[in-house]
Amino acid sequence: MDSRFGVTELEDLPEDLRERIGVIAEKSGFVPNVFRALGHRPAELRAFLDYHDALMERTDGLSKAERELVVVATSGANHCTYCVVAHGAILRIRSKDPQLADRVATNPWQVELDERGRAIVDLALALAREPEMFGEADLEAARKAGLTEDEIWDVGAITALFAMSNRLAHLTALRPNPEFYTMGRDQKR
Repeated sequence: MDSRFGVTELEDLPEDLRERIGVIAEKSGFVPNVFRALGHRPAELRAFLDYHDALMERTDGLSKAERELVVVATSGANHCTYCVVAHGAILRIRSKDPQLADRVATNPWQVELDERGRAIVDLALALAREPEMFGEADLEAARKAGLTEDEIWDVGAITALFAMSNRLAHLTALRPNPEFYTMGRDQKR
């Protein structure tokens, strides 16, 4: 069972979503289970995809690998298997580092990163794990490490979106597609 609430297959989605997810499926070779799990509520799936793409497909500010770093670190901290496995695969590919995602997911608080990566992960973890304690000191540490206000916003917005995504994955008992486990592991650094 890929989701405790069942799944909607690609051919059963409304045409706009079928086309949009079809592009992803063609590129990856499979339909990620998150889209199948959220497909029974097309309006919510559209909103999720729109916000995801607005944050994760931006070309300015954080690199695409840094965006995935936020997802893997916070999903690891939130114990979200689906997002760790799926976005770990994307992080491996975008960072061209077959080990980074596993190191980040298993202990994002202690993983060795360069100063910028450490600042990104620390900011994301502060917001993800103790949001009521988040404040100016967290922002100042990120600024001191060289993050711009726009990049800080991106870290926060990605953290927030994936907090929701992590919770939906827990609610649905979402299983990662088997294909994600091996993606990006054969890369040479």
